[in-house]
Amino acid sequence: MLKRILLIISILTVLFLIFIGTTRKPFNIMITMAQQYAENYIKGGSDLEAKENNKNTEKPEQNLADKKTENEKDRSEKPEQPKKADPPENVGPQTNNQTDSPLSFENTTKIDQNGREIVTNVNSLLVLVNKKRNLPADFAPKNLVIPDVPFPFEGDSPKKYLRQDAAQALEELFQTARKENLDLLAASGYRSYETQKNIFENKARAIGEEAANRTSAYPGQSEHQTGLAMDLTSSQVQFQLVEEFGDLKEGKWLKENAHKFGFIIRYPKGKEDITGYQYEPWHLRYVGKEAAEYIYTKGITLEEYFAQLYDYK
Repeated sequence: MLKRILLIISILTVLFLIFIGTTRKPFNIMITMAQQYAENYIKGGSDLEAKENNKNTEKPEQNLADKKTENEKDRSEKPEQPKKADPPENVGPQTNNQTDSPLSFENTTKIDQNGREIVTNVNSLLVLVNKKRNLPADFAPKNLVIPDVPFPFEGDSPKKYLRQDAAQALEELFQTARKENLDLLAASGYRSYETQKNIFENKARAIGEEAANRTSAYPGQSEHQTGLAMDLTSSQVQFQLVEEFGDLKEGKWLKENAHKFGFIIRYPKGKEDITGYQYEPWHLRYVGKEAAEYIYTKGITLEEYFAQLYDYK
């Protein structure tokens, strides 16, 4: 608006000077200068307006291209930031391996609604099961196999089974025993909760519950349910499970050599007040070579092993 007013004033001035110039020559120079000024001004204004119009009518694509070029220039001037390395796979909270390592006893049981201690590290090779520590009724080992050793009976049977680690160790024990010309047979391995329940109830009916619990476990308190225990026998005792087995050369050999294969005599003589059960020279329990060596060397029970190493009461 201001430009137009100035343009009108300039034109009026030129006309006024022309009018005067027709009578007075001295003003001719001034008229010429005014005309030149007006022409230059008009021309300059037109150029400015043209530039403004061109600027406003630039194509959007052109603006974007220019901005892109500027951004690329900015990035080229900045050093590249190092990329973050991808996190390694399978990283997370570490968990205890309960299949082959001893565990602190603060976290190996829970109390059920009846006030009983229920074992939680059921898959550990060192799981402790006794008259205080009960296995869940629905627990059954998943990796049960039949060891390649002789049995005094034919056909398939649940009591032929052991956990794979224990089964392999038992095969090695029997291979060595055969070289020593020992008459050994495997008699009873895995038992389910229900099987143990039937065994105990039958014995309790025959000799009374208290007497039965000196030689037989309540359901849930039997090591046989872990799949880590096997009873051995011999033809010399008519394949029975009796104390006389401990007096045989087979029983004596087991007492002195079972630990070399990862087994212990779980219920030794003179330890009845600790284990809660009568002497059973036939009952082998697999705990692994390291723990078995310690227990044999010290002449202790599995309960005493955990008392010494883990302050178990």
